[in-house]
Amino acid sequence: MNAPPPAGRAPGPTDGPRMPAAAPKGTQRERVPTLIFQTPAEMARRVARRIAMLVEERQAAGETAVLGLPTGSTPIGVYQELIRMHEDDGLDFSNVVTFNLDEYYPMATERLQSYHRFMEENFFKHVNVPAENIHIPKGDIPRAEVEQHCLAYEHAIEKAGGIDLLLLGIGRSGHVGFNEPGSGPETRTRLIILDEITRKDAASGFFGEENVPREALTMGVGTILDASEIILMATGEHKAPIVSRAIEEAPSREVTASYLQDHPNATFYLDTAAAGELIRIKTPWLVKEVDWDAEKAKRAVIWLSHTTGKPILRLETGDFHQHQLHALVHRYEHIDRLAREVFEDLRQRITYPEEILSGERVIVFSPHPDDDVISMGGMLDVLAQNENDLTVAYMTNGSVAVFDADVQRYLHFLELSTEALKLGEEAAQQIEETREALTTFSAERAGDDVDPEQLQVLKAHVRYSEAIAAIGVMGLGASHARFLDMPFYKTGRIKKDPIGEADVTVVLDLLHEIQPTHIFVAGDLSDPHGTHRMCYQAIKEAVASYRGEGEGAARSLTIWLYRGAWQEWETHRADLFLPLSKAALDRKVEAIFKHESQKDRAMFPGAYDEREFWQRARDRNRETADTLNALGLPEFYAAEAYVKTDEMP
Repeated sequence: MNAPPPAGRAPGPTDGPRMPAAAPKGTQRERVPTLIFQTPAEMARRVARRIAMLVEERQAAGETAVLGLPTGSTPIGVYQELIRMHEDDGLDFSNVVTFNLDEYYPMATERLQSYHRFMEENFFKHVNVPAENIHIPKGDIPRAEVEQHCLAYEHAIEKAGGIDLLLLGIGRSGHVGFNEPGSGPETRTRLIILDEITRKDAASGFFGEENVPREALTMGVGTILDASEIILMATGEHKAPIVSRAIEEAPSREVTASYLQDHPNATFYLDTAAAGELIRIKTPWLVKEVDWDAEKAKRAVIWLSHTTGKPILRLETGDFHQHQLHALVHRYEHIDRLAREVFEDLRQRITYPEEILSGERVIVFSPHPDDDVISMGGMLDVLAQNENDLTVAYMTNGSVAVFDADVQRYLHFLELSTEALKLGEEAAQQIEETREALTTFSAERAGDDVDPEQLQVLKAHVRYSEAIAAIGVMGLGASHARFLDMPFYKTGRIKKDPIGEADVTVVLDLLHEIQPTHIFVAGDLSDPHGTHRMCYQAIKEAVASYRGEGEGAARSLTIWLYRGAWQEWETHRADLFLPLSKAALDRKVEAIFKHESQKDRAMFPGAYDEREFWQRARDRNRETADTLNALGLPEFYAAEAYVKTDEMP
C-alpha cells in the first residue's frame, strides 16, 4: 500500500482500480480495498482495534492521535468496543483529538437529534478524551457566522496536524458526511442543502420528515480526502446497492463515496449483507475460478436463467459457455442433468397449505405489532387453519409509530360513548381532561419531545387492539396474542437501549411456558430503526440458553426465518415457498388494513420505498411468484418465502 499523503494535501488520482498486493481473488472489479466481515460486531471490533493501535502508537511517541468521527447507527458498535477497551483494558484517550464530520443546521446541542448529544451519550462521556480536544460543527450559531465557523473548523484541523484516521459511513444516496450527490473533491467544510433521500432516511429520528432540518454543516469531500487513513463502514442489505457502485464504478459526483478510490489509504469495511451486491459475492464466477459445489451451482443456474430469460429446463450448454460458466459445464458432465436437479430442488421447496405444519406448538415472533401479517400473513393464515397451537408474540409495543391524532380520535370516541357505555360522570370527566391535555401537548410539542408516559401507554394500546383485529381475520383472537413489551424498546424515543438480560429473559420465559416445536423469527435485519435486528439478538440468546438447559427444553425446535417489508429471501436461499391464491393474498391484505394507525401515512415507512406496507407485501409476494414462474416452475398468484434453520446465524 502506498504511504499516506502528508496532512493537508489531498492524494493524487489513480489511473484505474487500485488493490493491495495481497488482494483476495475475484476483487479485480473493485477499485478500492475492501474487507468483508461475517457480522457487524466482528467488523466493529476490527475497527476499534485499529483505532486503539493508532492511539497507543502516538501515545508512546508522545504525540496526539487525531480522529475523524461519524454518527449514525453503524459506528455505535465501534464506540461500544472502544468504551469496553477503556474500561477493561485501560485504553487511554488523553492524547486524542477528535473532529466530527457534520451536524444538522439549525440544531441546538441539547436536542435529541443533535450530533453533539449523540457523541456525548454514545462515546465521550464514557472515555477520557479531554473536552478541549473535542470538535463538532456547531448547528446553533447565527447564519451570518456559519461561513467563518466553517473556515475556523478547517483551520483547527490543519492546526492539529491533519486527521490521522477518519471513520465514515455511507448514505443510501452514496454520500459521506453530508456531501450529497453533486459534491466534488474540491469541497471543504460548508453549509449544504440536504438531499430528499437523506431527509427521508433521517425522518424516523425526527418523528416525521417535516421535522428534519433542510441544511447541515459538513466536512467537504476534499477535507475528508486529506485524512491520512480512511475507513468506510457499511452494514445491512439496504446499503448493498450503493456500496457496489462506490466500490466497482468509476468515481463520480453522483456517488461521493466513490472518491475514496482516489485515496491511497482508504478501505471499505463491510458486513456480508452490505457486500451482497459485489460481483465477487453475488456472481463470483464472473471474476474468479469457483470451487463448485451444489449451492454455488444452484445460484449460477438460477442467475443464468434470469440473465438469459429462459426457464431452467430450456437452458443449453451454449448458454453456460456464453456467460463465463465454462468450469461449471466441465464440472457437471451432463448440463441437462444439472438443470433438472436445480429445477427439482426448487420445485420440492414449494409447499402447499395442506403440507404445512399441523398440530404443533408454534410461536410467531413479531418485532412490531404488524410484522406478523405484513411479512407472513399467508403462513399465519395456514398455521391457524391447520389447527396448530399458535401464539403470536409481539415483542415491542410500537408506540412511537402512532400519531397523536390517532389517540385523540379514540378519546373522542370514548367521550361520545360515555353514556352508551355507562362509564359514569367521573370517568367521562377523566377522558375529557386526558384528551384536552393531549391536545395541548400536541400543539406545543417540538419534534423531539418524548411522549408522556400516559400517552405512550395509550399509543401502545392502539397498536395492541389493531394487532388483535388483524389476527382476527385469520380466525385467531386475543388469547393467541402475547404482548411482550420488551424493556429495550421502552425509551419513548427512536433510539433504543441495548439488548440486556431482562429482554432475553422475557423471551426465555415464553419459550419455557409454550415449549414450542417451531418458531418463526424476523430475518430481515435492515429495518431503518434497527428494532428487528435487536429482537433477533434477544431471541438468538434466549434460544441458546433454552437449548442449553437440558434434553427436555432442548428437544426438537425448528426455526423459520421470514422477511418483511424491506426485502424477500433470494430464490436460491429459500427453503420453503408457500403459494398464495388471490383469496389468500386478499385476506393477508385485509389483515394489514386492520393496522389503521399505519395505514395511508405511517410514522416510519422507511426511506427506501414510497409504497404503503400492504402494497409492498402484495407486490413482493406477486414478484416471488413471478420469479418462480420465470424459472419454469408452476405459476402461482403469489408466494411467500422462508428459510429453515437449526441455529440462528
